[in-house]
Amino acid sequence: MRDILITLIVLIGCINTIRKPYIGVLLWSWLSYMNPHRLAYGFAYEAPFAYITAIVLVISMLVSKETKRLPVNGLVIIWIIFIIFMGITTFFAYFPDVARAYYIRVIKIQLIVFFTMMLINDIDKLNKLIWVIVLSIGYYSVKGGIFTVVTGGGYIVWGPADSYIEDNNGLAIAILMVVPLMLYLHHIEEKQWIKKCLLIAMIFSLFTVLGSQSRGALLSIIAVGIFYWGKSQSKVAAGLFMIVFGCVIFSFMPESWYKKMDTIGAYQQDGSAMGRINAWHYAYNAANDNLLGMGFDSWSAQTFALYAPNPADVHAAHSIYFSVLGDHGWIGLILYLIIYFLAWVKLASAVKATAKIEALKKYNFLAKMLQVSLIAYFVGGAFLSLSYFDLPWHIVSFVIIVSEFLKNESKHAVVIKHRAQIRPI
Repeated sequence: MRDILITLIVLIGCINTIRKPYIGVLLWSWLSYMNPHRLAYGFAYEAPFAYITAIVLVISMLVSKETKRLPVNGLVIIWIIFIIFMGITTFFAYFPDVARAYYIRVIKIQLIVFFTMMLINDIDKLNKLIWVIVLSIGYYSVKGGIFTVVTGGGYIVWGPADSYIEDNNGLAIAILMVVPLMLYLHHIEEKQWIKKCLLIAMIFSLFTVLGSQSRGALLSIIAVGIFYWGKSQSKVAAGLFMIVFGCVIFSFMPESWYKKMDTIGAYQQDGSAMGRINAWHYAYNAANDNLLGMGFDSWSAQTFALYAPNPADVHAAHSIYFSVLGDHGWIGLILYLIIYFLAWVKLASAVKATAKIEALKKYNFLAKMLQVSLIAYFVGGAFLSLSYFDLPWHIVSFVIIVSEFLKNESKHAVVIKHRAQIRPI
């Protein structure tokens, strides 16, 4: 039954994509973030729904007369250069065949994200996409939160199988990136019952983050809390709420959770932590010895024997920064950091420009929440291999989209002001 239902949704979505291309972005995002086919038990489990959706979307882009324009600015240009540079490092990769397959996977994600910037051209469409992402990842965050509460936090919460967020750490960071989007939807929603549902979802989501038993997520949630408190208008009220809520939620966790979190300060005695540090040394040494890095998916016993302090302790990067450093060298890492730096600058400018304009308060709040999402990614991602995960790239695309909206709003305001100043003779 699930297989048939998922197939019907995809079929209806693809038919609507032909008429309205942006529907394809929504459908692909649902398939990518929720992985609904992994919840089925029959033919749908391995069905290439995302691939089919992408093909239909491309066809729709070609035949549709709807205006499609990619915003061009410094951030987009650096982003394109980074994508091209990853192709160059793939050509010279240590394992070229493996790297090529991974690069194709990355290109598919980047293509959809660029389609997002071309097709999401009004706030209504953007809100719909945010709803899709929130509901997709929110399904796991709410379910995981309920599971954590029912079991007393004694078990680890996992994400959808065969996805970027399958492991507990990746799921926790994705949830922390989505909670600010939930808060944004709560801010703009008018229906009280939906606002209440979103509030409940946020509470359960935080339980899921703790239930993941991810140490990186704990550091990330602390950083997010501090940053959010700094952005709040009523710091006393926000601080008291965070302290009380934090005490309640942390007191709920079992002794085993506290023992694992205690290893953050004693990383020398933790095998997992030492394995990550060994992988980071590998990335640093490999980048110093190879201008273009080692290429995608090079983290193996063969390459660790060349550059790791402990060749026998082979680990994935477990860091968005060291992952890019090892894969694409120092040039790749610099390009990667510039992209997020420019995204942050754009958000800061958007927050400042809309701070005192009542008509643009939704953009102001959205920009702040996108900042919170990026903080969660910057801190939590320091301990996770999520450099090529869809969500942070979608967040960057939202930054560009919001910047374009504000640019258009500014032009519109100038035109209205100019017309108002014209007096009939």
